[in-house]
Order: sequence, then structure tokens, then C-alpha cells
Amino acid sequence: MPKSSILVAGAGGRMGRNVVAELLRTPGVMLAGGFERPGGPAVGKDIGVLAGLDAIGLKIEEDASGLKDAAALIDFTTPKASIAHAKAAAAAGAAHIIGATGFSAEENAEIATLAETIAIVKSGNMSVGVNLLMALVEDAAQALGDAYDIEITEAHHGAKVDAPSGTALMLGAAAARGRGVRLEDKAAGIDGPRAGKRKVGDIGFSVSRGGGIIGEHSVHFAGAQEVITLSHSAIDRGLFAKGAVAAAQWAIGKPPGLYSMRDVLGLNKAQKA
Repeated sequence: MPKSSILVAGAGGRMGRNVVAELLRTPGVMLAGGFERPGGPAVGKDIGVLAGLDAIGLKIEEDASGLKDAAALIDFTTPKASIAHAKAAAAAGAAHIIGATGFSAEENAEIATLAETIAIVKSGNMSVGVNLLMALVEDAAQALGDAYDIEITEAHHGAKVDAPSGTALMLGAAAARGRGVRLEDKAAGIDGPRAGKRKVGDIGFSVSRGGGIIGEHSVHFAGAQEVITLSHSAIDRGLFAKGAVAAAQWAIGKPPGLYSMRDVLGLNKAQKA
């Protein structure tokens, strides 16, 4: 396989199929294959057909052995699976693109350790628009200060497990950075002792789940006389696949490190300038 070949974890799933389709129509990259959990219903099926395209002669495998021929792995699975995949990618020397959400602090620490060996791009949202939104939220939080209450609202399909979404938490972290505080100290409306009445300086979260909503995120800055809202709506899951493929292309050949989509898009450089 050429150095631009990319393997897909969870290739039979909803996001995996989108990633496969995006890889097959992206110039300059090659699909190395895909895999699913052992015994999964997609194992042995043609990866092109599962992605809604013509058969391409590549069958979905039940392990990550294809990493030996791949330069990068794109992974929209689960935190537990992503940890295992990161270890396999590190052993193979392949870049790892992680789009899963819901990682614990311990799992994040393990990912960071593995990133000392390979390039890992980890983001709760691969969308260009969402990552631009984070930059705007950080700037707005810094400019407006505690005189404006911050409330983050998000809505997703009924099958989504984690709540608030990884994207909502990323937006909350951006707001916290803008205010020079830690989100862990200011998050409200999630669970536990801070789930009741908002306090000055809180960063609130509200969650909705239902139907087939792909992803809706809004950050409201509510002042005494006005409300400023910054928002993003996902219309097609293909936008996350497009971002993941761009991240994989960017990460191939990069030195070891834990990167984000802000690095891929050059937003971190822009903020430091």
C-alpha cells in the first residue's frame, strides 16, 4: 500500500460508511480497508457496497491487522475500542484519527501517553464549522465577561449515548478559556451539585435527544438587555467524514503528539499570532 493509504475502524457503522465513501472520492488517498468487531454483522461484506457504492473487492475484516499496510487509521468507534486501536496504531507506526467522544480522564491520559509514540488527532467534532465556532466562542467569552450568562444547548438523535455531547463540552471549554477559568469549576446543568440554579460565572448546559437529529449546537451569551447566539447545525454526516479524512492526510508524516482539529485547520497558530 502507498504511504497515503488509510484504514477505517468501525467501517460497517454509520460514520464508518461515511468515511469509506469520502475516502473513495478523495484524490490523493487510498482506502487500505476497514474492520469491525469480531463477529460483527458487517464482517466479510464488501466495504464499497456497505458504503452505498459499487463493490471494490475489499472485505471488512474483524481485526486491525490491516494497519501493517496503512499510514493512518480513522476511528469513530467507542472510547474503549479507540484505546485498543491507538495501541495497535502505535505498534504499527500509523497516525490515528479519533472522532469518538465520552472518554474518561483516565482514558484521555492513556491517549496522551500513546501520542508520545505516534501522531494522534483527537476531536469531539471533525467539522470545520464547529472548530471555527469554538474560536468565536472563546473570543466572545473573553470580550463579554461575567456580565453575560453562558448557556450551551445541544440536540442529537435518540441513540446518542453521551450527554452533553463531546462538541458541547468542547464549546464549554472554549468559553472557559476565554474567561480564564476551568470548565470543571464552572459547568452547570449536567449532573451532581451544580445541576440546580445557575450562579454568576457558570457555563450552563442543556441537552435534547430524539429522532434523527444529526447535531445542533448553540452558545447563548445572555445579558440584561440582549442575547448573542453563536450556533452550528450539521445537515449531513458527510461533513464529519470530510474533516476526518482531511485530518488523516494532515497527520501522515507528522511527528508524535496529541493534536486537535484546530491544529489541522491552523486555528491554534492564528490564535497565537
